[in-house]
Amino acid sequence: MELIIGKTAGFCYGVKRAVEGAKKELKTNKVVYGLGEIVHNQEVVKQLEDMGMQFIDDIKQAKGSTIIRAHGITKQIYEKAEQNYIHLIDYTCPKVLKIHEIAEEYAKKGYYTFLLGDKKHPEIIGTLSYCGKDTYIIEKEDDTVKALEALQKSAKKKLLVISQTTYSLEKFYIIEEIIKNELPINMDLIVKNTICQATEIRQKETEEISKKVDYMIIIGGKNSSNTKKLYDIARQNCGKVMFIENEKELDIDNIEEQDKIGIMAGASTPEESILKVVEKLHKYNKGKLEVGTLRMV
Repeated sequence: MELIIGKTAGFCYGVKRAVEGAKKELKTNKVVYGLGEIVHNQEVVKQLEDMGMQFIDDIKQAKGSTIIRAHGITKQIYEKAEQNYIHLIDYTCPKVLKIHEIAEEYAKKGYYTFLLGDKKHPEIIGTLSYCGKDTYIIEKEDDTVKALEALQKSAKKKLLVISQTTYSLEKFYIIEEIIKNELPINMDLIVKNTICQATEIRQKETEEISKKVDYMIIIGGKNSSNTKKLYDIARQNCGKVMFIENEKELDIDNIEEQDKIGIMAGASTPEESILKVVEKLHKYNKGKLEVGTLRMV
């Protein structure tokens, strides 16, 4: 059995920064709150809870230092925290903060904003608060027509297009093309590809690996937006794809010893989870596992 593991599999910079920061705070503070799950991975959340972190859904529940996860928060939450004298430890990903700056800057200049992403995702909810009232969230290609209709009704002549950091690169380009083809000539259009470069590379690497293996394994939280996109990409290029959160969910019976296996993991998947999957495959293959690309120690 040959195993190919993505070089970009696992924690991205923003997630790693937030998780390591949380662990550091827990070493010096007995009580640390986390506003929302710090990452979309139950194993990481459980580990932090065991260290003493308390996860809350509303900033009003905080009674001490509170960590802001990589996804970021709304402007209103910052205001509530200040009003209630809550100390925020802000681990919002710098790339997300940059999108907030862009959204606010162009909203003040009178631009209508098309925000590409999952309307229920915490990053989109946070970014939306910086976009102003003239905003339309585009989740998929089919939403673009309705977004353009809303823009026309607003009578705005300036449009900004931005996206969630973990949005599908393929969908972004398709939607950009639709907008350019349908937008009136007299419209001022600014398109900023705000998809994180690490996300782009991970998606492209998933595509490349899935095209040359017999079986693809995607590791990550089932509620992780970026991991779901990797799964979708893998399914487009490989006939056999498995989406698991950890090695316990790995269905060995469906894998043949002669198969070439590809592994990719989402941005919120800890390295430990990837290594455990590799170890289980290694034992199954009686120690004869041939590893193609392994970036982990």
